[in-house]
Amino acid sequence: MSASKKKCRQYSVEYIKYGFIPSPTNKQLPMCFWWGITLSNEAMKPSRLSEHLSKKHSDNARAEVSYFQSLKEKFEKRSIVTTMFKASQKLVDKGLEASYKLSLLIPRSGKPYSIGEQLIKPAVGEVIKTVMGQDPNPVLSSIALSNDSVARRIDEMSSDVEDKLCRELRSTHFAIQLDESTLRDSVALLLCYVRFIHDQEMVEEMLFARSLQTDTKGSSIFQTLEKYFTDKNIPMENILACATDGAPAMVGRQRAIIALLKNQVPSVFAIHCVVHRQHLVEKALSTRLHTSLQTVIKAVNKIKVSSLHDRLFRQLCQENDEAFERLLLHTEVRWLSKGACLTRFLNSGRVSVGN
Repeated sequence: MSASKKKCRQYSVEYIKYGFIPSPTNKQLPMCFWWGITLSNEAMKPSRLSEHLSKKHSDNARAEVSYFQSLKEKFEKRSIVTTMFKASQKLVDKGLEASYKLSLLIPRSGKPYSIGEQLIKPAVGEVIKTVMGQDPNPVLSSIALSNDSVARRIDEMSSDVEDKLCRELRSTHFAIQLDESTLRDSVALLLCYVRFIHDQEMVEEMLFARSLQTDTKGSSIFQTLEKYFTDKNIPMENILACATDGAPAMVGRQRAIIALLKNQVPSVFAIHCVVHRQHLVEKALSTRLHTSLQTVIKAVNKIKVSSLHDRLFRQLCQENDEAFERLLLHTEVRWLSKGACLTRFLNSGRVSVGN
């Protein structure tokens, strides 16, 4: 025979005189006013509830029903406030999450940090008000997108990404690439990239960018690299290879960074950067290619040196429906501009050259 089902007792309004109300989470369970504890459904009967009142809360055993009713009203008000607080806290948490996500989109788009307050928040407010038909103020007030807030969010996220990368480098072997360059305001900057295998996939990340306070000698570069590895507890022995641009401060035999690095890690493999190899190749162009390039450079300089020539050339391109109306200057410093300069000259100046 199957076991008989247990009787499910229902709450009665009369149980309030025993100091019990239905539990907010389950209406079939009685909950005590004072302790906030919930009894089982089997205890939902007058004898059990009265016994609890007399034993646990004897001071209130002879109280009037109005007293218990006032306690119930206070409890309900407190529950409403608690619910509102939880909803408000949830909105604040969601707003904080949205603030971090929007702060990540701003630098990816290359826009200034002030665009958060100037454009993003007003745009979000218009979307909420127009599409959803709701008051946007509660949502917008929970999203911090001021210039300082966005900068702080970006710093926190970048620090977290850097910490994760450093934790990975402490337990794996990797190759580094070093590049030293000078900015427009004469600040010497050292860039370091790492490449390693993670989950059978090649990963390449930028490790750090540090300014060189004084000179750009090999010893200064090595001290900057060594200090970073020491601060982040990354073993220098994990470096398998080091790629450089071939500058004397990088590959010299005595005081260059490769020599200093090999003193600590003798097995490190030094290699010339692939991109800078192309730079070396283009230094020895054939006579025919060199002559063609110099002809193009002279023609471009002839047009760009004069504002009148530039306007006339632009008008010529407009009359012939050319794809481009401006030419690109070639510089020896930015050697990759050679291909762009030749391509633009071909696409925008073929008519003038033909004539």
